[in-house]
Amino acid sequence: MKRLTHLIAVLLSTATGPVLAESRQVDRTYTVLCAKVACGKLGVGESARRQVADYSYRNNGRGPDQSEVILLGADGAWISYQTDGVSTYGARIDDEFKAQDGVARWRSAVDRGERAGAAADLVYLPVQPTPAATALLAKTLLQRPGRKAAALPVGQVSLERMQALKPAGATFEVALYAIEGLDLEPVYLWLREDDQSLFAQVSPGWGGTLLQGFEAEVDRLGEVQKAAQRARLERLAQTLPQVLPGLTVIEGVRWFDAEAAVVRGPSDVYLYEGRIAAVVKPGSIGNAGPSQRISGQGRTLLPGLVDMHAHLEPGALLLDLAAGVTAVRDVGNSNADLAELRGRIDRGELLGPRVAANGFIEGKSPFSSQADFVPDNLPDALAAIDWYAAHGYRQLKLYNSIRPEWVKPMVAHARALGLRTGGHVPAFMTARQAVEAGFDELHHINQVTLNFLVGKGDDTRTLLRFNLPGDKAADLKLNDRRTQDFLALLRRKGTVVDPTMVAFEAQYTQRQGLPNPSYAMVAANLPAVVQRGLLAAEVDLDDAKARRWGASWRVMMDLLRRMHAAGIPLVAGTDATPGFAMHREMELYVQAGIPAAQALKIATWNGAKHSDRLAEIGSISVGKRADLVLVDGDPVADIRAVRRVSLVLQAQGSQNRALSPAALYESMGILPFVPAAEILK
Repeated sequence: MKRLTHLIAVLLSTATGPVLAESRQVDRTYTVLCAKVACGKLGVGESARRQVADYSYRNNGRGPDQSEVILLGADGAWISYQTDGVSTYGARIDDEFKAQDGVARWRSAVDRGERAGAAADLVYLPVQPTPAATALLAKTLLQRPGRKAAALPVGQVSLERMQALKPAGATFEVALYAIEGLDLEPVYLWLREDDQSLFAQVSPGWGGTLLQGFEAEVDRLGEVQKAAQRARLERLAQTLPQVLPGLTVIEGVRWFDAEAAVVRGPSDVYLYEGRIAAVVKPGSIGNAGPSQRISGQGRTLLPGLVDMHAHLEPGALLLDLAAGVTAVRDVGNSNADLAELRGRIDRGELLGPRVAANGFIEGKSPFSSQADFVPDNLPDALAAIDWYAAHGYRQLKLYNSIRPEWVKPMVAHARALGLRTGGHVPAFMTARQAVEAGFDELHHINQVTLNFLVGKGDDTRTLLRFNLPGDKAADLKLNDRRTQDFLALLRRKGTVVDPTMVAFEAQYTQRQGLPNPSYAMVAANLPAVVQRGLLAAEVDLDDAKARRWGASWRVMMDLLRRMHAAGIPLVAGTDATPGFAMHREMELYVQAGIPAAQALKIATWNGAKHSDRLAEIGSISVGKRADLVLVDGDPVADIRAVRRVSLVLQAQGSQNRALSPAALYESMGILPFVPAAEILK
């Protein structure tokens, strides 16, 4: 589960290695929780003008190790910052800042520079801060006029106090604060009221970092934080949609026939009471008297896009809709949190895509990804399947630490209850063995590629599942009998593959300090601080490794092309930044040699079909929900047109609604890509 938002990076994916060369005094210790399981620690030492921190955790076979030192001036301004270590996926962390003689200088893995100015007027934003540094930033802002400051290297940050409470068993109160300017939505954290030191930083449903002794407060803090997030999103849900009463017609528009994978039209497409009412020749209905008219000239109407590999959180909702992603499949989350979020979307309290959920099951091991169900034996694993079946789930996702001997009985039990099974290939199995044991679906291109690379004893619960394809895939000969036999097996079994190419593109190709290739085409529209974060690579690639891993990436792209050519059903999932990643996923399919029309079918029809929603969404067909995307241009002629979304239409019950992507993006501080389509009364 890759989570690329800054909040999770700050909370659970900072990293480092060697401790900075100096003695350490730990005044406070924090427990890092992955779900509700302790998975690491943060140690913080403080004096009046100095803060040191050591931060480390392990979850899902990976995690960071980071050391950090911050020196303060007499006025509380940062005069020095230094951090080093190793990031979650192995990249070196090395970031320094100094303010001296009226000049601020910084050097990181992604940039370097200097600027004249007093330290008291500026704040430095590290590329990968620990939670302790984020808390000290908040404390610094509390001392600034208006609780805001210009940021280095770019941007501006501000602080808002939200709500206070007294933790159980504490002699002090804590308050929730929101920092604006670090990401596309506020970054939340909890400070003690008595000394403004860090109390907790929580990611509801995923875990957090809490002062030792107060770990039991994680759910309570998370609920308060979720309420603050919801309040903001509820306000937007009231102001951003435009209700389309009565009859709406999109006039003279090209439209994508997803089942046939061809563009048809121009046609008039009528929408009524949340459904597609008619698709007819322009002007052929003369007396309809529509309440709204939308011009389709120069535009193409698509079914709403379906992201088949999401880990949904509130911050993803508007990003998905702005990009035309009107449906997602969540493949691993807090079951309770997802059910709540899904319910609020269905009731219209929040704007968001339609949600289908997979039931996530992980085996217990030192490398486990913590989740609701982490069984240590087969009976408990089967009981988890029972729970998911009883709660209406249609598919399971099995994860890395599921024991190979459990797979066949788990699949059989799931099928008896009407559930399909897919996910990661459990460690010490190959993808072929997983399919032969009954897997209906495989996730991630690296997991498929590992089929040809893993040896006996290779433990893919670790970073090996990423590094082995990078190191060795370049040597694969995909026209050999072994590859042909494996692809024939997938075709014969009807095994679905969710390759999530965009989740791996940067990992195998990005050099430190260079643009992330998955988002380079949209970076200029993003807030400057987010642009800077996109320059940080997950892996350090020197010249030799870059050549090697780049060649391996090209082999994985070729494997994708061969799977499509062999007739293996593909679905478009991202496991990356919502919305933008879906567009890039389709672009990568086209780069690999899949025709653009087929890429669009994969992202619409296939997604609806393989998430059991084809009766309602996935094509522009009379009677289906009016979940539609209007784009400027023709994405079959040029797939890049999928980024030029001018209007999103989404049914809410029996009501048609229109959403302006420009307005959605602006609510997140993102510059619009195209003007919104005009709706004429």
